[in-house]
Amino acid sequence: MSNAMELKQENFDNTVNESQIPVLIDFWAPWCGPCRMLGPVMEELATEYEGKVKILKVNVDENPELSMRFGIRGIPTVKIFNKGEEVFTTSGAYPKEYWKSELDKY
Repeated sequence: MSNAMELKQENFDNTVNESQIPVLIDFWAPWCGPCRMLGPVMEELATEYEGKVKILKVNVDENPELSMRFGIRGIPTVKIFNKGEEVFTTSGAYPKEYWKSELDKY
């Protein structure tokens, strides 16, 4: 069972903007090799940071409007939102410790 919630256009604004805790969003696609490498890391983070950070995933193939809205040009792209405001963005598959150091800032 996945700990990282799948985010869609319909629930994006409410989920991200109304969150009382930081939100990490992984923009990915099933055909993307680096995305598949990052997936298990995000699952581990979702478990470790449960209640402290929401770890969400957006499938760019199923949600092209979100990809365009956030200017996603390459995947995986990860964005962190705090109180509805985008505070961090990067592209690429990094190790778990990298993500933990970024999340711990918020």
